[in-house]
Amino acid sequence: MTEEKLAPMREQVYKDPRPAEHFAKFHERSRTREPNWVYEAVRIAMSMYGWIVFRARGIDAYKVPAEGAVILAPNHFSFLDHFFLGVSIRRKVRFMAKSQLFSKPMEWIYSPGGVFPVRRGFADEEAFITARGILSNGGTVAMYAEGGRSRTGKLSDSVRPGIGRLALQSGATVVPVAIHGSSKVRNWKRLRFPKVTILYGDPIRWDPIEDPTRDQQQEVANAIFTEFRALYDQLDAVGRAGVVAQRRELHRA
Repeated sequence: MTEEKLAPMREQVYKDPRPAEHFAKFHERSRTREPNWVYEAVRIAMSMYGWIVFRARGIDAYKVPAEGAVILAPNHFSFLDHFFLGVSIRRKVRFMAKSQLFSKPMEWIYSPGGVFPVRRGFADEEAFITARGILSNGGTVAMYAEGGRSRTGKLSDSVRPGIGRLALQSGATVVPVAIHGSSKVRNWKRLRFPKVTILYGDPIRWDPIEDPTRDQQQEVANAIFTEFRALYDQLDAVGRAGVVAQRRELHRA
C-alpha cells in the first residue's frame, strides 16, 4: 500500500520583523489575566469540529493532573494540534504560539483565549517569562518540543532545549502527549479527513534548577521527546483500537 501524499504547506517565515515592543501587550495580558469567554467558545466549537470531522479521541487523559503547574509536551504536525490537545481535558491550556499569528483579526481571538507569542527568529526571553509566570500560578502551558510544525509528516530526529529549560526552571509536571493522524489534516481540501488520536503519557517531573546549563536543558528535552515518541510509535504500530485494547487488558490484570 502506497503512503498517502500530503498536501503542501505554506512557506515558513522564520523571522518576524516587528519589534519586541509590539508584543508587550499580549504578554502583559497573559501574565495578568486568565483566558476569558473566548477560550470556552473556541473550545466548544473546535471540540465539536474535531470530534465530528476528524473523529478525535483522547486516551488516558486522566494522567493530566487536575491542578497545579503542568507542561503539556506534544508532537506538532498541524495548526489544529492546539485544539486536539485540549479536546479531552478540562484544564485551560495556554499556548506559546509563533508571533506571526498575532496580527488582526486573529489576535483578537488568540490573546483573549490565553495564547501568547514567541518572537520567531530571536531569543525571546519574554515568552519564557510569561510561561513561567503562568506555571507559577498553577496553570497549564503547552509547548512543542520540536519547535515548529513538521513539514514531512514525521517526527523530527531531534528536539530543541527550550522545553527542557522551562521544565527545569519551573519545576512543573510534564505530561508527554502523542497526537497521531494530524499530519494528514491538511489534506482536507482533497476531502480526506484522517482519524486523530491523542494519547497522554505518564507525568514526569524534574527538581527545579534556577539557571540550568544548555546540556541540562537538552538532556531533559531529549527525555521528554523519548516519551512522546514511544507513545506515537505505539499508536503507529497498533492504532487507536489496539491501544484501547491494551489498556483494557492492563485494567483486568
